[in-house]
Amino acid sequence: MTVRTDLLALTPRTLASLANKGLVKRAEKDLTAGSGPRVTVTADGTVRGHFPDGTETALPPGRSLDTTDCACAATGVCRHRIGLVLAYQRDTDAGVGGDGVENAGQGDGSASGAEGAAAAVGAPTPVGTLTPASKPAPATSPAPAPATRPAPALALAQAPPNTPTVWSPAEFDDDVLAAALGRPALVAARRTRDRGYVARLHRPTPDDPEPRVELPTCTVRFPVPHELGYALTDASAALRGEVVALAVWAFRAAEEERTGQTHADAPPVTEVSVGGRTETTERADEALRTALALADDLLLEGVQQAGPVFAGSLARARESLTAASLHWPAGAVAELREQIDAYAARGTHYEAERFAVLLAELHARHRAAMHDPVGVLGTKEAPETPLRRVRLVALGCRIGGTAADRSAETYFAHAEAGIALVLRKRWDLTEGQSPTGHELSSRRLLGSPLRSLATANVVSEHTSRAADRTVAISRGRIAATSVTPLGSAWRDLPGSLLIRDTAAHLRAAGERPPRLIRPRVAADSVRVVEVAAVESIGYDPAAQRLEAVVRDPADNEVLVSAAYNPLSPGGLDALAAALGAEDEGQGQGQVHCISGMLHRAHGRIVLDPLAVLTSQGVTVPDLAPGTGDTTLTTSTQRRSDPITTALTSALTALAQAAHQGLRHVTTPTRTHLAESTTTLQRTGLHTAAHLVRTLNTTLQHEGATAAVSAWVDAQIHLTTSLELHAEGTEETTRLPSTDAAQVAPG
Repeated sequence: MTVRTDLLALTPRTLASLANKGLVKRAEKDLTAGSGPRVTVTADGTVRGHFPDGTETALPPGRSLDTTDCACAATGVCRHRIGLVLAYQRDTDAGVGGDGVENAGQGDGSASGAEGAAAAVGAPTPVGTLTPASKPAPATSPAPAPATRPAPALALAQAPPNTPTVWSPAEFDDDVLAAALGRPALVAARRTRDRGYVARLHRPTPDDPEPRVELPTCTVRFPVPHELGYALTDASAALRGEVVALAVWAFRAAEEERTGQTHADAPPVTEVSVGGRTETTERADEALRTALALADDLLLEGVQQAGPVFAGSLARARESLTAASLHWPAGAVAELREQIDAYAARGTHYEAERFAVLLAELHARHRAAMHDPVGVLGTKEAPETPLRRVRLVALGCRIGGTAADRSAETYFAHAEAGIALVLRKRWDLTEGQSPTGHELSSRRLLGSPLRSLATANVVSEHTSRAADRTVAISRGRIAATSVTPLGSAWRDLPGSLLIRDTAAHLRAAGERPPRLIRPRVAADSVRVVEVAAVESIGYDPAAQRLEAVVRDPADNEVLVSAAYNPLSPGGLDALAAALGAEDEGQGQGQVHCISGMLHRAHGRIVLDPLAVLTSQGVTVPDLAPGTGDTTLTTSTQRRSDPITTALTSALTALAQAAHQGLRHVTTPTRTHLAESTTTLQRTGLHTAAHLVRTLNTTLQHEGATAAVSAWVDAQIHLTTSLELHAEGTEETTRLPSTDAAQVAPG
């Protein structure tokens, strides 16, 4: 008989994605109580179930669960369909066939595993439905099997543990896509491909065996090998066909880029640009050049000379860039205006170093656009994509703002998509108002206080996701959006979000472009790290930073580093208490997980915390009460390596020049530039030293206008060099200065 490998591959998580957890739990409960269906399998592979309540359900091959037949009144995937899948898996695993039907896998035992059993039987598969036409599925590795009864589920169980099936959605050709998804969906997808888009591919690994694609505004998963009909996405049903086709094309583009390589050689995570026209339109080119001209004016005159009129010019430039679908330069221009507004208001949000980086970013994107216009300038996707019913798990909150406003960024884990999203809220302040994070925690979002939303499960049918991974959630009809306590949801997150081996996770992230030209995606590095032990904690009064050393279950050392936030004065005290600094005898053993931004810095694994999960609950430092008057243990200061010192000092000099304006550079700033040149030269960073020297010389002999390109060259080079050095290994930071030039360009 035909072995239904598609049904055997459906895990409880996949079934819950097709329906919901409640239906899966009820079906499991009915099966355990003996109320499951009587299973029969017909010669054509149709799995039929007769339930005690008289309901008849049939699962024909070549059709996804939501299109199969059930006599109940439910629309979509019901408990009967799920119960029949679970019952079939149970019977197959036990080697029990249906009534009067030959047991699966009987024969000479030459085929093993679910796919091998299906191949041995020669099961027919409808062309153009779920399995790609004229493309045989790759054979799995042979596994030991009993000589007389090689049941497919048993063969799968005997296969090497944690061995993902080697396959790629690239195997689906356009004829298969058209048959499974429909011609209209393919036409819409081709329009998007013509405009161009960027995708991040996750190939199967032992910890995450499902290939998936992160598109700009949604995620697509392929949970069942070689079966297109079970592809899952968080996009709305109306967009499902289009985004599944885009995901398949992304895998296809990645396969074409690595021609000649095997699956084993491919990195687990890959970013790829698909489609798009290489030439920019006249409208887009004009919008980008206008933004560059404004950036050059800022660089020449300095932030001190930028008034309300100039801020208005930046706002219009941003609108033009957005209209031309240049989303990433538009984001840089918007942040540049925020920096100018913050300086005018004397707000702490203004940073000269960040101001300089934004000026350089616009030039860097313009220069790199000829190589990858889609990835560097931004996709031409719709601004937002509506999602179907989603369940989000809150990961904490970050409070920001200026003298005129406050903002809250609440982070969520989207478990089904395997990514983090961010919900942003801004409040304008009236004269005399200056609320702290704790005072903002009582303000209501989605009908709940912010402190509850930041530690909750959110289920919503009114959600949309933007290309930068910001999410909008609205309260529609009654019960369309629910907010419930977090519970143990963090510990149930998938391996892409709950990290137990931080070093392996960062290695698997793969090579990525420099931040100056990387897509501007929010929450890209937000993860939950499981904590095995808290080793130390201390406060650096000079940097106003709390640092703790923890270890993950793989025994990797992780530095938890949190800067003081003046808008949340009690944050560091709350973080120290949660990590156990106040109660060394008991507190440390109570820490389960920490959420935050995970990255490498100066050769160390660093986590910028958002929230801490202990046995007492979740602590969100930015929403915690207190005035910050708790005495904390002082930490031991670490000596900076010479490469970081030299690059940081030179970047500070460049930022001072940009802040003042190249036409108004002061003598102390010129002296700082000259000293930075000497330090870079002594450290072995010869190219960097040459670029800074060229800037200083051009300023003295040719004037400010001629020095603009020299400043941009130096800023881009030094910024990228410091980033590469910071993300290097710990051993790299200990190299002698004579060898340091090999660590980063220059």
